[in-house]
Amino acid sequence: MAAIFLDRDGVINERIVDGYVTRVDDFRIIDGVLEAISIFTKKFDHVFMVTNQQGIGKGLMTENDLEAIHAFLLSQVESVGGRIDRIYHCPALKSEHSFMRKPSIGMALRARHEFPDVVLRNSVMVGDTESDMLFGRRAGMTTVLVGDEAEVASRFPNLVDYCYKDLITYARSL
Repeated sequence: MAAIFLDRDGVINERIVDGYVTRVDDFRIIDGVLEAISIFTKKFDHVFMVTNQQGIGKGLMTENDLEAIHAFLLSQVESVGGRIDRIYHCPALKSEHSFMRKPSIGMALRARHEFPDVVLRNSVMVGDTESDMLFGRRAGMTTVLVGDEAEVASRFPNLVDYCYKDLITYARSL
């Protein structure tokens, strides 16, 4: 069965450059994202979010802060008829080299373990960074990069299968 894996910061919500979303008031959903997730809900068997959250590891926020942010997101998604089956996050610092932290594939393997019908080679990873694309490639998924195609092509062209300006543009292409 096909699943879609979505990165969070820069894909679902506006990224805070050189900072972290640490509370619900900082969480700004990108225009079109809720509609996109509603489309994914109809097109994919499972919708997952996979996100590195080293702000927890740095002590800038707590697991409870993150849960509040994600509860807000889920309520918004559900209000338009969409769903996210599971949110996976890794609070470890980059320097810890955790297997659960992208670009390692621990979150993908955990999703496959918890949802045995997921077939990673039939699934899609959508992200906005090289780490996201490496995660998808290493897990055997199709990779979709959202963002500036010219910039991406020059930075890591062998990791990107498809590129779209944003999540809703990709969703509408399905």
